[in-house]
Amino acid sequence: MAVPAPVLRGERLLLRPVTEDDAARLLQILHEPEVARWWGVFDAKRVREDLIDPPDETVFAVELDRELIGAVNVYEEPTPEYRHASLDIFLAPDRHGQGLGTEALLVVARYLVDERGHHRLTIDPAADNDRAIRVYERLGFRPVGVMRDYERGADGTWHDGLLMDVLAGELRDA
Repeated sequence: MAVPAPVLRGERLLLRPVTEDDAARLLQILHEPEVARWWGVFDAKRVREDLIDPPDETVFAVELDRELIGAVNVYEEPTPEYRHASLDIFLAPDRHGQGLGTEALLVVARYLVDERGHHRLTIDPAADNDRAIRVYERLGFRPVGVMRDYERGADGTWHDGLLMDVLAGELRDA
């Protein structure tokens, strides 16, 4: 069972629990070609299941000046011997390139390390998502390895993923 998302604040961003009222805007963002390329096909049912009420993830709505601009998903491994947290993020394309994804991930990462006690965080972008990989590297994430044919893309074919991780002491304020 996922932990309810607290309200977190960054320098410019507010990260808060997603609500049912966010579903339409999240679906709109996920349908943007630049986002759908990496996140695949979403409909209202999948948004509800994966973002509004996921059984084993915590989802933060990302707001800038009261505008919903994306989401950060967190999965926390409950097995003590493997305890860590995994992150994922998407932002509206008109908000790319402004450092907002970096800020959102850093705020959530600090929460996971400082409040939730995680010593290791992972993220798994598509292996050819160079923009995302650069953001994650700025925060201290390092490549662990390529996961071949890891996920089915929006085009229906299998694509490689890049597993990246960062230890708590390696996390950098970008």
